[in-house]
Amino acid sequence: MENLGRVTPATTLVLEALLSAESVWGLQIVKDVGKKPGTVYPILDKLEAAGWVRGEWDASEERKGPRRRYYRLLAEARPLAQEYVATQKAKTPPVQGRPSPALLEGRWSGA
Repeated sequence: MENLGRVTPATTLVLEALLSAESVWGLQIVKDVGKKPGTVYPILDKLEAAGWVRGEWDASEERKGPRRRYYRLLAEARPLAQEYVATQKAKTPPVQGRPSPALLEGRWSGA
């Protein structure tokens, strides 16, 4: 298992999605992280090349349509992935909730 080097917020999102399930379909990861496939699939390729993730094609012939590729985070990578996710969450400021309707409508006086 290789060191990932610089881990971007998008990589952290992909790691978080992989931590949430035993095996995840690639397009489901795209949907879960809210990034484009052109962002997610290169990250998955990088994780697979580094030995963090194993990708496997679905061998089921019962399902119609294109074959799916499923990804799973390897057990030895799980603690490091959890550390990266926790570190990124600590850096990200919490969402403070929704602004008041008065502020959104321009009725906020500022005082």
